[in-house]
Amino acid sequence: MRIFVTGASGFVGSAVVRELIAAGHEVLGLARSDASAGALLAAGAAVHRGDLDDRQSLRAGARATDGIIHTAFNHDFSRYAHSCAEDAEVITALGDAIAGTQKPLVVTSAIGILAHGAGVTEQDVPDFGPNAMPRVATERAVADLVGQGLNVSLMRLPPSVHGKGDHGFVPILIGIARQTGVSAYIGDGNNAWPAVHRFDAARAYVRAVEVAMPGAVYHPVAETGIAFHEIAGVIGKRLGIPVVSKKPDEAADHFGWFTHFAKLDCPAASDITRRQLGWSPTEAGLLADIDQECYFDQ
Repeated sequence: MRIFVTGASGFVGSAVVRELIAAGHEVLGLARSDASAGALLAAGAAVHRGDLDDRQSLRAGARATDGIIHTAFNHDFSRYAHSCAEDAEVITALGDAIAGTQKPLVVTSAIGILAHGAGVTEQDVPDFGPNAMPRVATERAVADLVGQGLNVSLMRLPPSVHGKGDHGFVPILIGIARQTGVSAYIGDGNNAWPAVHRFDAARAYVRAVEVAMPGAVYHPVAETGIAFHEIAGVIGKRLGIPVVSKKPDEAADHFGWFTHFAKLDCPAASDITRRQLGWSPTEAGLLADIDQECYFDQ
């Protein structure tokens, strides 16, 4: 298959490109800069110039290929709601391009939008009500396309997709710890983050586009839930600083805008994903992976 990948030079997308090529597929990667284009060519992919704001370029890439994997997302949290709304528009544009075909489109969402405090599965759905999290716009757009008979599936990533080059939640925590002089958690710190290595996640994307099950929802989760205090412990050890508990009313002063994510408690199962995709993670776990110099030399 020839697969169009958005976010193809990003942390997750570049791993998807690698695994697609390793599985014998051709890749057409979306690139908005010369640097991204060069990285894609070096990886063995073809380049499609454009960006998320250029809907015509997105539609053209989708029409020129046999399937699409959408990993791109603007992670500017100062405009998070706007980014989520834009993502829905991008998904709709990609859907327009594959209307009338059975081309598979695999869309990225987040496990963290599901109800907190209890184990969640692929069968759970987020709150779509007036107080819903902005990111549900992604899943609403996917549901609309599936309702139109399009071959669209969801890949819900866990809060930590880790590996060398990570610039997600764990590096943010490391930065907060460096700035404040302590590595903190909230309360007893037993709130759990599911996790997966980026190459394991990438293999799930490959299988999802190959299997092409309309309406399917996947959780590429290698570890059901890692206690937040354990993550803080590794960070404190590596930085040589105290590991401390913050009371809930102290959390915002310490974590700032990241408080919501520091409180996140969403242990997640992946049984359906493993069974439907024949997927089994093989890479390092979260705690072992972040206990390396590459996470602390940035």
